[in-house]
Amino acid sequence: MLNTSVPDFELAATSGKTFKLSDYIGKNIILYFYPKDSTPGCTTQGIQFRDAYAQFQALQTEVFGISRDSLKSHENFKAKFSFPFELVADTDEVACQLFGVIKMKNMYGKQVRGIERSTFIIDKNGKLVKEWRGVKVDGHVNEVLSFIQTLG
Repeated sequence: MLNTSVPDFELAATSGKTFKLSDYIGKNIILYFYPKDSTPGCTTQGIQFRDAYAQFQALQTEVFGISRDSLKSHENFKAKFSFPFELVADTDEVACQLFGVIKMKNMYGKQVRGIERSTFIIDKNGKLVKEWRGVKVDGHVNEVLSFIQTLG
């Protein structure tokens, strides 16, 4: 899928908005998929994207967090940590399937289906130009920022 155009899709987002990929042509987009609202790793990751948000904005880049949580859960998570970007509710796994982020994972000794923490960069023309899968939270946002700075 790398270096190909991402098919347009539309999902409900926080702040009463609808996320539609084609609305962002002309800007770089960061889509970061995370397992669950208000869990330690996902909270840390969201805070790091929040803290770097002004730098991303200065580089014509929008940030969106995506998980399978409900819009209500997203609204609470966003408000609690003052995220300046929208969270997208993918309750039917539309984007999850498109980007292939659903994996079988071990949780407390049981196999469960869930989102593998992943980040995707879509350039100003709607092309997927970078992906990170199996993301470790520490240092990841700086890595994403460094990559965005190379896009010009």
